[in-house]
Amino acid sequence: MRYAFVSAVFALCALSGPVFAKDTMTKTPASPPVAEQRDHTIAYHGITVADPYAWLRDPGYPEVGDKDVLAYLTAENAWFEARMAPQKERIEALFKEMRARIKEADKSVPQKDGAYLYWIEFEEGAEYKKWFRRPVGAPADGSADQLILDEVALAEGKEYFRLGALSVSNDGNLLAYSVDDNGSERFTARIKNLATGDLLPDEIPGTLSGLVWVAGDTGLVYSLANENWRTDNARLHWLGKPAASDVELYHEDDEGFRVGSSLSANEKWVIVSSGDHETSEVRLIPAADPLATPLLVKPRRKGVEYEVDERDGTLYIHTNDTHENFRLATAPLADPGAWTTLIAGSDDFYLTGVDLFRAFYVVEGRLRGLDRIEIRSYEDPARVEPIAFPEASYTAGLDDNPEWDMDVLRLSYASMVSPNTVYDYHLADKRLEVLKVQEIPSGYDASLYATERLEIPARDGTKIPVSIMYRKDRQPGGPLHLYGYGAYGIAIDPGFSTTRLSLVDRGFAYAIAHIRGGDDLGRAWYKAGKLDKRTNTFNDFVDVAKGLVERGYTQAGRISISGGSAGGELMGAVANSDPQLWGAVVAHVPFVDVLNTMLDATLPLTPGEWPEWGNPIEDQAAFETIRAYSPYDNVRAQAYPPILVTAGLNDPRVTYWEPAKWVARLRALKTDGNELLLKTNMGAGHGGKSGRFESLRETAEEFAFILWQLGIDR
Repeated sequence: MRYAFVSAVFALCALSGPVFAKDTMTKTPASPPVAEQRDHTIAYHGITVADPYAWLRDPGYPEVGDKDVLAYLTAENAWFEARMAPQKERIEALFKEMRARIKEADKSVPQKDGAYLYWIEFEEGAEYKKWFRRPVGAPADGSADQLILDEVALAEGKEYFRLGALSVSNDGNLLAYSVDDNGSERFTARIKNLATGDLLPDEIPGTLSGLVWVAGDTGLVYSLANENWRTDNARLHWLGKPAASDVELYHEDDEGFRVGSSLSANEKWVIVSSGDHETSEVRLIPAADPLATPLLVKPRRKGVEYEVDERDGTLYIHTNDTHENFRLATAPLADPGAWTTLIAGSDDFYLTGVDLFRAFYVVEGRLRGLDRIEIRSYEDPARVEPIAFPEASYTAGLDDNPEWDMDVLRLSYASMVSPNTVYDYHLADKRLEVLKVQEIPSGYDASLYATERLEIPARDGTKIPVSIMYRKDRQPGGPLHLYGYGAYGIAIDPGFSTTRLSLVDRGFAYAIAHIRGGDDLGRAWYKAGKLDKRTNTFNDFVDVAKGLVERGYTQAGRISISGGSAGGELMGAVANSDPQLWGAVVAHVPFVDVLNTMLDATLPLTPGEWPEWGNPIEDQAAFETIRAYSPYDNVRAQAYPPILVTAGLNDPRVTYWEPAKWVARLRALKTDGNELLLKTNMGAGHGGKSGRFESLRETAEEFAFILWQLGIDR
């Protein structure tokens, strides 16, 4: 089946010995832990940089067993618990409030794929989903429903659980799936006989990829994570054979590239893609003959990205080779490198994706920053049918459309004030049919809220889009929460959030800054926030905040901010540069030790990241650029706003020591008495707690911290 059914610049004096007490694990701490400083320096390009907290990286990582490291993290967790203890009542109230907005017993809209209708369900109180199907034409009274995967049962007794890939075989008889039960992002793949419910003896540990069935359902194509969490391979597993005998179909020698596999829309080809953040290369393997020599579409060329699909002997190539906002080209299968433009690149329209179907194809993109979906004709290139949506600002895209031959498209839609909506778009009469609107059990009245799209000039004159929502009865100049990310060309859509209402209903405005580094306004927008232009991202965020103050939406010191991962780097940078603006900062798994990480080629978040951040090992200019903004290296003696930091001990992307080192340095240097809290999830990874309600509780903690620091009692 085509659709896989889902889814330093300064030295610090060394102290002698740890200063946090040995009994912090058993007694309520009276003061925050202060990490020991140990002499450690790095030197590149004739520049020496002190890193007195380097010891917080366990030399045995990914296993963390160093007693000093664990003692420090435990002490920080104890301090977090002690300081947040008076907020327990507020946290519980927020949690109950957020949970009441979630329909606990809920199910998705069934979608046909082959001989079955598939859907997912949440039971009342359940943290995880159950996956169901029933034969097409069978009664919808539950009598023919088949439970094909029970995440609740799989997660039982585990502190962490995450389903990775899930893919039903072409004949509908087998289910391949993968599971991570510790947050390390190393998944174990299993295969289930859907007729008997039994697991096949096949077991593939260490996967980090999709699971792609080959024709005849005799094998699966997947990728293993190597010792550095990089997928440098595509492998074939024959059913019934031990994983040790699996065949490597492709190996990638460039340590910065990652490999992934998918199935073409017509299910004739296994598509093996390799790439980093700016360059890609694609090979096609017949699904009916997976051991055939892969067909290279076009050799990689630095800075050129492309994706490929096939229909009736013609390749359709989505690429940025001639325009940074991408074009759509075609090529004959017999001459795959001979690309001819079908849809030219455009300064106005950012072409983000193309989906092929038997009788038509669909183009997705953004027109001047607003989502656009177009139905296109193979026979008449001039025929373009955009789908019209009811609001002026929204987010929309293709949803689950698993079959090759479709005349109705499943779409998803939302805005900052409109709950998530599932549509069917009927191509024959160009009609949108509402199938499901997100239900909010505790109640929601959209008429109480307003949303705006602003443009606020940055210091270089560039106009930065800002999406904002608030209650219509909000007092001007009140508190405001500002969210940002700004990296990897990832746009932050102005979608709907039930948790956000817990701030908005307490008088906050909630704003999303569509800063450079994302691709909200096209590929040029992304490029203007990476490498040597990285500081544009931070400046944009600060200038948006100042612009919101100037326009009367809020006041300096009444702004709470949050971001995670690369967005956590953003939090660290703006806390250093403009601490007086922020009333509270929340940094989730923050990428703050940028210089040290980019200097360590053994880490998973390094060689493949150099196109995004620069290579400071080889490039002195990149070294100096990163050194100048890296949040950890630029902590200085000044007053900082209240800061809450989260981390995951098993996080393979932003390793736990980055936030730990940052907090340690902040404690040593900051001159204020404001709160500084670090919470490390000792059994989770990059995404924090895995269950739907456990993760909700962490959001309640975040909001409680913000309300506490901004002096809001309700």
